Amino acid sequence: MFFKNNKNQNNNLIKIAALLIHAAKIDENFTIEEEKIIEETLLNLGANKKNVKQIIIESKKIEDKANQILEFTKEVKNMEENDKIKIIETLWRIIYSNKDADIYETNLMRRLAGLLYIDNKTMGDIKEKIKNNS
Repeated sequence: MFFKNNKNQNNNLIKIAALLIHAAKIDENFTIEEEKIIEETLLNLGANKKNVKQIIIESKKIEDKANQILEFTKEVKNMEENDKIKIIETLWRIIYSNKDADIYETNLMRRLAGLLYIDNKTMGDIKEKIKNNS
């Protein structure tokens, strides 16, 4: 399971979704496909099917008001390594859902690698895996 403590699971999911939404919006083109990827990820993280849409609505509000991504990365940083990798894979899937990564998306992922303590080789390997599968 992604979260050791279910007490704050919805709050954690909202912040993780806000990070995913931020990645989807950074190229100023938040698509339906990107939202589907986010929904799928939330379900894989343990969200209830009934409240996925509400989590996304709340996440969009938080992301719109946020000044920086640090407040969204805390939950991901505290995940186990395999789960962190799954979030990184999702971020790359969102970015490559339109078959291309622009400089803003690439810069975001570089910043996230540092914030989440993901080494450059791992980040590059994930990027290539997702890029080749998109």
